[in-house]
Amino acid sequence: MQRTQVGIIGCGPAGLMLSHLLSRQGIESVILERQTRDYVEARIRAGILEQGTVDLLRESGVGERMDREGLVHDGVNMAFANRLERIDFQARTGKAVMVYGQTEMTRDLIESRLAAGGEIKFSAPALAVEDFDTSHPRITYEEAGQRKELGCDFVAGCDGSHGVALQSVPEERITTFERVYPFGWLGILADVPPVDDELIYANHERGFALCSMRSPTRSRYYIQCALDDNVDNWSDDAFWDELRRRLPEQAADNVTTGPRLEMSIAPLRSFVAEPLRFGNLFLAGDAAHIVPPTGAKGLNLAVSDAYYLATALAAHINDDQGDLLDRYSDTCLRRVWAAIRFSWWYTILMHRFDDDPFSHRLQVAELDYLSRSEAAQTSMAENYVGLPFDATFA
Repeated sequence: MQRTQVGIIGCGPAGLMLSHLLSRQGIESVILERQTRDYVEARIRAGILEQGTVDLLRESGVGERMDREGLVHDGVNMAFANRLERIDFQARTGKAVMVYGQTEMTRDLIESRLAAGGEIKFSAPALAVEDFDTSHPRITYEEAGQRKELGCDFVAGCDGSHGVALQSVPEERITTFERVYPFGWLGILADVPPVDDELIYANHERGFALCSMRSPTRSRYYIQCALDDNVDNWSDDAFWDELRRRLPEQAADNVTTGPRLEMSIAPLRSFVAEPLRFGNLFLAGDAAHIVPPTGAKGLNLAVSDAYYLATALAAHINDDQGDLLDRYSDTCLRRVWAAIRFSWWYTILMHRFDDDPFSHRLQVAELDYLSRSEAAQTSMAENYVGLPFDATFA
């Protein structure tokens, strides 16, 4: 049986960042990933990095390509009632966000871990986490058709809400909270220039729309759709027409159309598991929580989880101080619920929930207030650019 100090399940942002930060503290880890490397590096995911995430990537030595290719955004646009209003993050908080795709960050972290001699076992699905209430937990996994075991001192479950880490916890020891939203996002990726230099979030009677980008020549657009919709129902032209209908005229006129590189529908839900520690098993990233993408929080919560857990494990292993490890769950959950609240508020503000014109007028009234109130803009900007994460947050 192979042994390591920290066994990590999942090669997403949480697992990779955790392994990277542990390595910088001289702590060994092994990542188990069920998919191939090509599959992991091709997954299309979010692309907004909070200021804290950007700072951590830089400080930990994996921010060079991000700084070279990422797009700094000092604000965001809110579209409603055929108006376009900008929220200035720099003016309200002195901070910004970075547009840099999760796909790119994942590639950077994988390359860094392998170059440093880190071990990532691709095509090695974890099957179960065992003995996590003891000092010698084990991860059972499969590799090349053979059943194997990884012995470790600690296990980090970073394998999503349907992964084996969460499934290994007895039901009576965990509480989950969930809210499923009655719509999805139909998204298209296309090699066309963005509508604007910054993101546009649109509230419209026909439903929500979002204009975002991956680079100056590649754009990512979304429109609210029914949960039972199907991409086969949408031609490229139909998507572009519907997107333009939901934007103010000045933005709609700037839409450049082109053939899709990818089109998909993503359901929206909020999910939180409590607690996040079970003996020597710790949950992080999507295994611990999921937020609707409206607030751009999922990737950033995964990174902050990794930071908290790496800091706590290093204090315990290197300095024999276990207080941060004892507080890991509470520390993370305080920030998680703050992000859940913001994402929920932003989602109900921007999306169409029913056909009631009264509801839509209330949304427009709140957006109008947001456009005029410095206090409201500061609150939104603080949450969007990211609440601070450090070991003393709790």
